[in-house]
Amino acid sequence: MADQADVENVLVTLTAAALYPNGTGEASAPGPTCRVYRGWPNPSALDADLAAGRINVTVFPVEMRIRNTTRYPAEWTGADVVTPTLTVSVTGNSATFGGTADVGQLAGILIDGRTYVYRTQPGDSPPLVAANLAALIRADRIALVTQASLFVPGAGIFLARTVADGGVLMELRRQLQIFRITSWCPDPASRDSAAATIDAAFAAMTFIDLPDGSQGRLLYVGSAVFDQSQDSALYRRDLLYSIEYATTTTSTQPAMLFGSGSLNTDTYTG
Repeated sequence: MADQADVENVLVTLTAAALYPNGTGEASAPGPTCRVYRGWPNPSALDADLAAGRINVTVFPVEMRIRNTTRYPAEWTGADVVTPTLTVSVTGNSATFGGTADVGQLAGILIDGRTYVYRTQPGDSPPLVAANLAALIRADRIALVTQASLFVPGAGIFLARTVADGGVLMELRRQLQIFRITSWCPDPASRDSAAATIDAAFAAMTFIDLPDGSQGRLLYVGSAVFDQSQDSALYRRDLLYSIEYATTTTSTQPAMLFGSGSLNTDTYTG
């Protein structure tokens, strides 16, 4: 699920990428070394960094600036298409399994309108999958197994497929929250450069990707400069952004092996 902490971590990652477009092994876009992190800075650590000419950039939620924007029905959406590691090839009335029979996969045989499906178990292999499917088929007709190959004599329609379970997402709640990205800098020039670099990168974004597979809607809210007279070594600028994101839950569901319907009044299964 996407949590406030997930949004903050993504904002930290995006901010660091903006400040270090060529990676942290190269100089930052503003020039000085930049430390980017969640939360409010520790005063003594910040003073030490400012004295050494380093920039701190923090990501912090604005207190009490959050509202519930839930408006969508709770439905499972966004099934992932996962390529199965278990493979199958068909030649005539024979199916040969290959690859690896990892857990979370389905292997199916369709014979003359009847389906036989086996879900992989820990320790399975392609020969074991073929043997288990053959055991299911033998309740109705003859099925022969040779290692990872399964043969059904006399079958008119013979199909074999494999699929893997995919993840789905349900939105439980939606909220809009304001986040503050603050540049704490040792001089006005580095403050202006750091904040402008971050703002330019974020201005090009409409949505941010969150770890659960959902997205957050990003909008610029405003900016403020703080040159505090009591600390002549600190030059600060805040950038405020609203993020609308969903609180979600995830589940794993099997993919469909075979479907049925009608075509030109003739029933088919495939």
